[in-house]
Amino acid sequence: MIKFVKWMIGIVAALLLFLSIATYVGDIKKEYERELTGTATSKGTNVEITIPDGASAKEIAKILKANGLIKYERAFLKRLEESEYSGHLQPGKYTLNTGMNTLDMMKAMASLDNSNKVLQQLVVPEGFTIDQIARRCEEQGICSASEFISEVKSVTKADFPYLADVPTGADVRYKLEGYIFPATYDITKETTARTLVQWMLQTFENYYTEDMRNRAEALGLNSYEVVIRASMIEKECKIDSERAKIAGVINNRLNDDMLLQIDSTVLYPLTKGMYDKENVSYEDLEYESPYNTYKYEGLPVGPICNPGLACINAVLYPEEHNFLYYHVINEETGEHEFYETYDEHMDSQGSGGSDDSE
Repeated sequence: MIKFVKWMIGIVAALLLFLSIATYVGDIKKEYERELTGTATSKGTNVEITIPDGASAKEIAKILKANGLIKYERAFLKRLEESEYSGHLQPGKYTLNTGMNTLDMMKAMASLDNSNKVLQQLVVPEGFTIDQIARRCEEQGICSASEFISEVKSVTKADFPYLADVPTGADVRYKLEGYIFPATYDITKETTARTLVQWMLQTFENYYTEDMRNRAEALGLNSYEVVIRASMIEKECKIDSERAKIAGVINNRLNDDMLLQIDSTVLYPLTKGMYDKENVSYEDLEYESPYNTYKYEGLPVGPICNPGLACINAVLYPEEHNFLYYHVINEETGEHEFYETYDEHMDSQGSGGSDDSE
């Protein structure tokens, strides 16, 4: 009888232990499920945490557990991975509550504002014109070409101080030509034709430093005269080492009251800024335009493209030499040969040469 009683006591004790373990395991499972899928909130305690820059999701889960906000890192990470907040948790200081569900915690630490997310990039090469940029904007779906050009035309001299250098009443295609700075621009869903044009003009202002303005002034040039000269160099030169040399040729011809005779000053108005024609004919040289340096002395009426920083610096720091002519000797590389006299220039081209600077 005593053995039976002991046996029964053992059975009851084992059953109670099993039930206790089952209850414990059940509680764990419920708590795990609550952190994995729960949406309810309760009254809890506020806890301030700091998520450092570059923290991974696993590191964030450890911080939450260490501060008593969650118990199960795996549940948090699994829910995060399956949620809209995956990849969007941000560094910073947050005040969370122990009664919050894990989804609300994620929401508090995440940023789903994609207004500044880069969707694509607009590459504006050195030497592109406003018309070419407008076409590229339309091709990439950033804005229509007409919208871009409309914004270009709407900018006034009051918007950027350097635009005061553009002569009043100048018979130019665009008053901003030359100032739209070549660069790579990040495009977001907030980008418009207006913000893009303003950004490009601000970029020019950022790069055209006070030292450069002072250097231009010492040369007797304003910003508009600088970008006109730089735009011609941009179209004439493919080799870095030749930019300052071509700047010197332009100076020499102007000082000698010679026509500049630069083909690209004909192509710009002839092609309406698209440069979709490579060479000029003798007939083209008579094209009536204030840009045409075969017909009119001095600089063209305005820039013929938007030059990069290297060509602007070539204008500010030209080579001093006696060259008045140059001619392409390698079509592939764009390399030029330079000459001091017209006879040397003509001899280099044979009897088929023409009286121009290139």
